[in-house]
Parts: sequence; structure tokens; C-alpha cells
Amino acid sequence: MRGRFFDQGGMFSYIRPEQRIPANHPLRKVRELVGEVLGELNHTFGKLYSHEGRPSIPPEQLLSGLLLQVFYSIRSERQLMEQLNYNLLFRWFVGLSPDDPIWDPRVFTKNRERLQQGDVFQTLMATLLEHEKVKPLLSDEHFSVDRTLIEAWASHKSFKPKQGPEGR
Repeated sequence: MRGRFFDQGGMFSYIRPEQRIPANHPLRKVRELVGEVLGELNHTFGKLYSHEGRPSIPPEQLLSGLLLQVFYSIRSERQLMEQLNYNLLFRWFVGLSPDDPIWDPRVFTKNRERLQQGDVFQTLMATLLEHEKVKPLLSDEHFSVDRTLIEAWASHKSFKPKQGPEGR
């Protein structure tokens, strides 16, 4: 017998996003590890932000979003915001509930630049790459990341253009 099609309309669920993520999903381990490292950087975050004005994107969520961008080769922050808008896995990873609004890409970029100026990216990536739990995650046959891309991303601020031959 053919089932009837009902347009879903509004969405309401009793299931938390945490329950929707498979127990063996590689991002579970990554999220736990990133949480540890970000906890160590909490004091650094405090120095970068004013105590006045509008609240910004929490740096923990911003950095987690940027990690997703690296892991899943998302080309732009605009596309990252699009993915965060409808991908429950990504929302769970960065700590957004299904009903939380997504950030404006321009605001995301401005907040990212603040963290770049504070060398937080480099510290985060260096700490993650040095962690003893990272190597098994990078070599997992079902979920792999090119370590050279992560290292390049971590040292982005240290990039210096080569001098061309005689004034070029």
C-alpha cells in the first residue's frame, strides 16, 4: 500500500542532536579533544574581547566552525554558514542548538580576524597537532585529513612572500 505524503511543515523533535550523532562518528573524538584545547585557551580569549558592547560569536564556536571548514573542505565562510544552517552534525559540533540563529558571514569573518590577530589560530592548531590523541584521528581509514593542509593553515600568519629577482 502506498503511504501518504504529508509536508512536514514545522519541525519539533524530542531527540537531542547529541543522540542523532552515531557513537562511533569520528567527530565525537575530535569535538572532545577540541573542547579540551579550547578550555586551555580560555584565558587567552578573555584578553581579546572587550567587556562592553554587543556579544560576539563565542570563540569556541568560531574555531570549531573553522575546523569543520578544514575537515570538510568548505571553500568559504559563506558556505560554512549555509552548512551550519541545515546540517545537524555541524550544529552539534560547534555547539549550536537546532533553533539557534546562524551568524552573518561578515560578522563571522570580523570575529575570525580578531582571533587571527591574537595568534589564537596558530596556538590552537599547534596544540592540536602536538596532542597524542591526534595521530590516530588523522590516520583513520574512514575519516582522514591532509596534515599538510592543517599545518599550512596553522602557519598562515607566518607566510612571507618570496622576493623576486631584482625588484620583481
